[in-house]
Amino acid sequence: MRVVVWGINYAPEITGIAPHNVALCEFLERNGHDVEMVTTFAYYPAWRKRDEDQHELFRTDQVNGVLVHRCWHFVPRRVSAWKRIMHEGTFVFTSTLRILLLERPDIYVIASPPLLLGMAVWFVGKLKRAPFVFHVQDLQPDAAVGLGMLKPGALTRALYWLEAFAYQHALRVSGISEEILDAFRRKAVPKQKLILFPNAIALPNNDEIPPRGHFRARYHFAADDFLAIYAGNLGIKQGLTLLLDAAELLRGDEKIRIVIAGDGAARDSLEKETRVRNLSNVSMLPLQFGEDYKELLVDADVSLITQQSGSGNAFFPSKLLVTLAYSSPVITVADEGSALARVVADGKFGTNVIPDKPELLANVLRESARNRQQLPERGRAGRIYIERFEQGKVLSKFIDELRALVLGV
Repeated sequence: MRVVVWGINYAPEITGIAPHNVALCEFLERNGHDVEMVTTFAYYPAWRKRDEDQHELFRTDQVNGVLVHRCWHFVPRRVSAWKRIMHEGTFVFTSTLRILLLERPDIYVIASPPLLLGMAVWFVGKLKRAPFVFHVQDLQPDAAVGLGMLKPGALTRALYWLEAFAYQHALRVSGISEEILDAFRRKAVPKQKLILFPNAIALPNNDEIPPRGHFRARYHFAADDFLAIYAGNLGIKQGLTLLLDAAELLRGDEKIRIVIAGDGAARDSLEKETRVRNLSNVSMLPLQFGEDYKELLVDADVSLITQQSGSGNAFFPSKLLVTLAYSSPVITVADEGSALARVVADGKFGTNVIPDKPELLANVLRESARNRQQLPERGRAGRIYIERFEQGKVLSKFIDELRALVLGV
């Protein structure tokens, strides 16, 4: 089976959508399929390209056996709604030119956002006579409206039209959570078109889990400090100012420390606000990679996973999977009824706090610090919960779906 995966994120990016695109492509390659990836030059979550990529227009790399076709796109220094449109639009334009030169696949797999890829792949598919699966990681228009980034108007109507166009013309529409599938149904996508394709995780063996203490030693945290750690993208959707608000309320609790380790559009403002408020109980650290990230998860007393109110009840942050794979209990911030709040309640591996309530978050952190002996049990519950997302099982099932579609076309 020949598959072309088309999406804006890929390795060497290590957060967000990229690891899941990598997992799909490399699993296809290991199982004897002909797979190529059409993507950009790495930019996320820092929103800047690497120096060696700055002046590249097109390049083809081979990454772990996968041909990766990289295409130039505009990356704004500061993200706004219109700059985001230019950012995604330039990628869609240059990658469409590149993909037209590739051999016809049996099927295209689109990783969305960007929404505009739905129209682009329809155009390419007409010329190449190849169908596509539209895989949705985030309901982009719903999230933008919910966060107040877009107001109702012509642009919003255009985004919803692009969304409906992609769903209408796709052979199948897949999503990462049951809540996203429910949203598809509300948007009148026929039931027979829907595929549940959750993000997956390669579960580490015991010998792959580092011993405790290395992260604390590297950044000079005491063994008895209570570390509540947020790690990953620092963006608008995460609503991370709430952590600073909670830190102000925790000034008297000397051993409770909030650690923010990451990069993204909101990093500069978070650092500035931390200094202005003189929050000595907040540590701003770089984005952690590889073994350093594993050591962070092992040394965290709790991992923080936050969503700003209105970011979308169907959104399911993929970082939750990695966090639970290393048996780290979580404190989440998410709207009641959201996918994130639901899985925390179902799995009993953490506590959810509703957004915009720093006093509630501060109280949960105090209670967790007082009852540290209960946290390992939550960590074990999380590890058990995510066995259903084991990478081999999830990817095998999705590839079986692709194979059935190809044979039926």
